[in-house]
Amino acid sequence: MSQKASRPAELGRYSIPEAARYLRIPPATLRSWVVGREYPTAAGPHTFKPIIRIADGRQRLLSFENLIEAHVLSALRGTHQVRVQDIRNAIRYVERDLGISRLLLSPELKAAGGRLFIERYGELMNVAQSGQLAMRAILEGYLERVTWKNERLAAFYPFIGQPGRADARSILISPDLAFGRPVVARRIIATAVITDRFDAGESIAALAADYGLEAAEIEAAIIYEQAA
Repeated sequence: MSQKASRPAELGRYSIPEAARYLRIPPATLRSWVVGREYPTAAGPHTFKPIIRIADGRQRLLSFENLIEAHVLSALRGTHQVRVQDIRNAIRYVERDLGISRLLLSPELKAAGGRLFIERYGELMNVAQSGQLAMRAILEGYLERVTWKNERLAAFYPFIGQPGRADARSILISPDLAFGRPVVARRIIATAVITDRFDAGESIAALAADYGLEAAEIEAAIIYEQAA
């Protein structure tokens, strides 16, 4: 996808290390998803193609849409070691069956698309029905962090603490706000700015009063930045 894309969500703006920080996944894992990687075999080194089509391949910059695709893929890491080829095959199967493109960005993933994907992935990985049910629950938990407006991606609420665990939606990432960087949702204050001021010696109470936020929101911004 070129940088001439018409919508902010399509523009390459996140480096691989930056996107990995926001998503709480290893940079090497994300790199393999968006760039591909070489792996050894008995017959010599082989390569597999990326599973996500990166927005700016020349500068290796991910778009907001890429961020969401990687967020969805990371849901599978909660129960199984990700095997890129199996995921790719499952995605192709569902996209072909339902006649949609870019399944990981489709609202259909919350409906029949998600069910078919889990079933197909479960078959490829030989996952029992109980395991597929658990995978579906994890996937739904991740999908709930993404919001849509007028059939377009609108916002992403990243996990503040441990990925996969339910927590407040106080941190927001949107392609239309703060150049796509994390902000405190209620006041659209960059989490990096809050953390910088806190590190400079300002108290949580003072920052909360200055920005008109609750102390818990200031703490969430700092925790997110430090954990990222």
